[in-house]
Amino acid sequence: MFIVCMIAAILVPYLLCGINTAIIVTKIKSGKDIRDLGSGNAGLTNTLRTQGKAAAAFVLIGDILKGVLSIIIIHLLFRYLTGIDTYSHSDGWTWINYLSGIFAVIGHVFPVYYGFKGGKGILVTFASMLAINWIAGVAPFIVFVIVVAVSRYVSLGSIIAAAFYPFAVLVLSLIQNDPCAWINFGLSAMIGAMLIFMHRENIKRLMTHTEKKLGQKSEENEAAK
Repeated sequence: MFIVCMIAAILVPYLLCGINTAIIVTKIKSGKDIRDLGSGNAGLTNTLRTQGKAAAAFVLIGDILKGVLSIIIIHLLFRYLTGIDTYSHSDGWTWINYLSGIFAVIGHVFPVYYGFKGGKGILVTFASMLAINWIAGVAPFIVFVIVVAVSRYVSLGSIIAAAFYPFAVLVLSLIQNDPCAWINFGLSAMIGAMLIFMHRENIKRLMTHTEKKLGQKSEENEAAK
């Protein structure tokens, strides 16, 4: 059953998080593909800019739910099929949650349902962070909020928070005497690296001062007025 659960730890997060709410909501509301609008990203910020607050609210709820559920489902499978508690910091199995977190992000970024072209994974990652270890999830969120409040750049806040996340995981794991502390660090660093990589175009725009700030409308919305 352990092998079955390990396969599930890969497939369940990938398939569940591959369901992209931004693509679905935009298709229902406007009949268009969110990946052809605004920044081209199938995520919350682009949905807010191109579809408005109501549509963005559905994306927010949907992405948080799938990120949280992907971790909880795997925890329950291991708990009831193998007796392994993936939340126990003394048993040495917490790394399974971080592994599932990686595939949750991969599923959102490279969804099999949409030609392997999805969003950047920030919201899904945050949701899975909270489900894995809420303290390690809140810490980068605070960093994100501070950076965005000061700079007004959502992308910059996301990049810095992604870089900060594995260090928050490491410190917390060491404090909790988790035998998997360095494994957790390595796996969470992979998550952070993926998020930063997915923001490579944003990094270029930040360097050339062409990145849109929070509150700026997309060109499609401006043209429609």
